[in-house]
Amino acid sequence: MSSSLFVQLLVNGIIVGMLYGIVAMCFVLIYKSTQVVNFAQGEFVVLGAWVCLSLVVSMGLPFWLAFIFTLVFMTIFGVVVQVLLLRPLVGEPVISVIMATIGLSTFMRALMNWVFGNNAVSFPPVFGQSTIEILGLRVETAYALSLALSVSVMILFFFFFRYSRWGLAMRATAYNQQIAQSLGVPIGRVFAMAWAISAIVSAIAGVVIGLVNAVSNSLAFIGIKVFPAVILGGLDSIVGAIIGGLTIGVLENLAEYVDGQYFHVGNMYAVAPFYVLLIILMIKPYGLFGTPNIERI
Repeated sequence: MSSSLFVQLLVNGIIVGMLYGIVAMCFVLIYKSTQVVNFAQGEFVVLGAWVCLSLVVSMGLPFWLAFIFTLVFMTIFGVVVQVLLLRPLVGEPVISVIMATIGLSTFMRALMNWVFGNNAVSFPPVFGQSTIEILGLRVETAYALSLALSVSVMILFFFFFRYSRWGLAMRATAYNQQIAQSLGVPIGRVFAMAWAISAIVSAIAGVVIGLVNAVSNSLAFIGIKVFPAVILGGLDSIVGAIIGGLTIGVLENLAEYVDGQYFHVGNMYAVAPFYVLLIILMIKPYGLFGTPNIERI
């Protein structure tokens, strides 16, 4: 294997890691605003991909128009999930809400199996050419789109949380829900917006992954695959989610290179991130950027 392959895998790792980062941001966004881990995040990713694909294939819509309609649908879906399923559980033990998200995951998986089937389906050709050249490297057009969308989402997140009224409300809610509510922050709307944004970003990730690997219900596995990135960066850190995603993406590809070059085990790319995760958590139990939880007794 040549050094050019190493560079190619490194670039692919960065691109995939950025995609992992935005999915990890969805976990963090929900956790920061509601103190709940959404175990249905992978199913959100798959649903967005299936909706976009169905609009393109069944209704014959142009890809970009179908993509916009998908984001609108996922916005409504995220709000409906929060209002109908999770809002009645406000004040209940956290484990009850977590079990509700696990139940939602199971229900969505079964429903998508019934509606869309179990077979993988590819998008029709969307781009004029399947690969483009960047700095002498051949990169799939969908990966280039993934990188552009990931960077755009991260920039939008930064400006939204830093300067917008609702971003400030979400930051206040993440800091302390009771204090935020006493200051007039509409907590219910903040929760609904957090779930809507999470659903939108998940749909973006699902569509991009579907363009590269085809769409199937097995894509829901990304929810579990990204979770080490969330824990690695810190469950309550947006910046940590991005860095954790990049770390996992690069580690996967570097492990694939090392395995192919030296060890020939065959699955190092799948397990290497988890070993690094264990090592880092032994040193920093709250992740690289997580906030330590100090309890006084």
